[in-house]
Amino acid sequence: MKIVFATNNAHKLQEIREILGDKFEILSLNDIGCHEDIPETGMTLEENAHQKASYVFEKYGYDCFADDTGLEVEALDGAPGVHSARYAEGTDHDSEANMAKLLRELDGKPNRKARFRTVIALIQKEGDSTVCSREYAFEGEVKGRIDTEKHGTAGFGYDPLFIPDGYDKSFAELGEDIKNQISHRARAVKQLAEHLLAE
Repeated sequence: MKIVFATNNAHKLQEIREILGDKFEILSLNDIGCHEDIPETGMTLEENAHQKASYVFEKYGYDCFADDTGLEVEALDGAPGVHSARYAEGTDHDSEANMAKLLRELDGKPNRKARFRTVIALIQKEGDSTVCSREYAFEGEVKGRIDTEKHGTAGFGYDPLFIPDGYDKSFAELGEDIKNQISHRARAVKQLAEHLLAE
């Protein structure tokens, strides 16, 4: 089964392909010749995921899924949330700057509880129709805490700071194999895969 994952993020693409295995041919935006900067102007993870999947489906005609992921920190009223990739002012996907800002914001705060949340929006053609479509949403979360300093080198984003519940190591220390079994994205993708395989 061929399906587009609306991303050019190599880390996300590899993670998704490893989780889904060889049952699906996962195409990136680059694979379908989409080089535009797809807008993400939603106020929620759900809106952003829908926006990206809709863009690809309407413009390129492929069945498509898109995700949006946010780190929600309890002591910061859910921030950085939908702004996780651009948390540090004037940056875009600058993990080091984002982590530095997060540590500054949490400095002196005893409550380090946090959760990662991934929302996946899937849009598929309705039968042979090129006009009618069906849309689905899947969500995964993993709870944990933010450490006071970075640990580990695997993964990406906030992984060196996030320690999932039940573990004493960060996502970046646990490595891809364990992370891909327990992560927020893994849980959302598992629901996506179950839906696709049931068809």
